[in-house]
Amino acid sequence: MRVIAGVYKSRPLRALPGMKTRPTSDRLRETLFNVLTAGDPQALAGSVWLDLFAGTGAVGIEALSRGARQATFVDKNKAAVKVIGENLRSLGIRDGASVVEGEVGRALKDFEAKRFVADYVFVDPPYALEEAYRDTLMFLGKSSIVSASTVVVAEHDKREDLGEAFEDLNRYRVLEQGDSKLSFYRKR
Repeated sequence: MRVIAGVYKSRPLRALPGMKTRPTSDRLRETLFNVLTAGDPQALAGSVWLDLFAGTGAVGIEALSRGARQATFVDKNKAAVKVIGENLRSLGIRDGASVVEGEVGRALKDFEAKRFVADYVFVDPPYALEEAYRDTLMFLGKSSIVSASTVVVAEHDKREDLGEAFEDLNRYRVLEQGDSKLSFYRKR
């Protein structure tokens, strides 16, 4: 696993041992960021990211590499939080990154109370946790964390259809690659 583009291009990222965590593949991350930047390498400059169920932190780190101002990583797994910290340190990322160890639902309520607003939210719980997808997307659909211009992206199993709408979030695009799909949402 590596950083695809930007300041940290080609730098390696650590992954968690075993099969409990399924990192977003290099190829899928490349596709995601190609869609979000649409050929404009400065498209993410100054953006604020929320990487939920962050695992290795690869998506948020990719965003930072491509010019994001801030990435906040949330995961309840202590080993994942440790790996995210190690990946940030190995790249020398000190500013603009914060790691929250805890349940995503609790963290989202805390962010909302602090009036946090994200430009991009990446949602990637273990594929089998259908309830985590539904609960997270429902919360985001009615939350002030998500503005009219925020893009919410959920990575999920290609055999699953997450749904077209969650509260005010509406799906506007689906991309399939390998065993995964990316569903893109925006508020109405």
